[in-house]
Amino acid sequence: MPSIDQAGTFILGDRVVKRLGYGAMQLAGPGVFGPPKDPDAARAVLREAVASGVNHIDTADFYGPHITNQLIREALHPYTDDLVIVTKIGARRGEDGSWIPAPSSEELTRGVHDNLRNLGLDVLDVVNLRSTLRIHEPAEGSIEASLTVLAELQRQGLVRHIGLSNVTPSQVEEARRIVPIVCVQNLYNVAHRTDDGLIDALARSGIAYVPFFPLGGFTPLQSSILSDVAHRLGATPMQVALGWLLRRAPNVLLIPGTSSVAHLRENLAAAELDLPNDAITALDSIAATGGFAGDATGKV
Repeated sequence: MPSIDQAGTFILGDRVVKRLGYGAMQLAGPGVFGPPKDPDAARAVLREAVASGVNHIDTADFYGPHITNQLIREALHPYTDDLVIVTKIGARRGEDGSWIPAPSSEELTRGVHDNLRNLGLDVLDVVNLRSTLRIHEPAEGSIEASLTVLAELQRQGLVRHIGLSNVTPSQVEEARRIVPIVCVQNLYNVAHRTDDGLIDALARSGIAYVPFFPLGGFTPLQSSILSDVAHRLGATPMQVALGWLLRRAPNVLLIPGTSSVAHLRENLAAAELDLPNDAITALDSIAATGGFAGDATGKV
């Protein structure tokens, strides 16, 4: 069993978490909609993650919808004292599986209560407000109205800490004037590095940055540089991508997702991967030179 301790720790809100966590999105059915083909296998992945030392799980009640949170509760409840479950609100699903913005006070409040009910919790550790001004990528615009609703739910004792997702640097600044922010969750990987400056600014303030889609999302990026480094180190491209992210900054927390125990173990083994400086230099060149093919982005 791989040890994730080598990845280090970081403070998320008022809790210390391992920097290598787990994202539960892929536990739902195809397109993150409906139940998985094998619910027992999904629950086994969650149990294996916790048994391997993971104490940071990322989820959302609109994954499924409801399915992923229900699987987490079935597999892990009652939760260990050190487990931090981070969820998000701000979107909902259509009957056809479409992703629909849900920024109103009523929708956000319902989202928090749905998460509480399906996770079997009285209070949520961290809730990320997902900006849906543009559903699959950040877009400028005020998030004050939605954030004020979430801050009120925090005041009521339903939420301990607040984070942000799918946001721009200016929205992070706006949010921090309204309420303390403990994490920012955005698309970021070796080929998609728009948030380089934001990561460094957050690090200086002790705020976690949680990148999703380390290999590009539903259409993985293809890079000969990434493949060459992986081959040279006897690792998988995903392990190298995760290792690069761990080296990127101390406030980076990873939440790679999978529905396979075997792939979970591969991902967690990235904590033990030693990336030499020449490999880092080569990987840094991917974004600078556009040395990849495929889609470096993804969905919610």
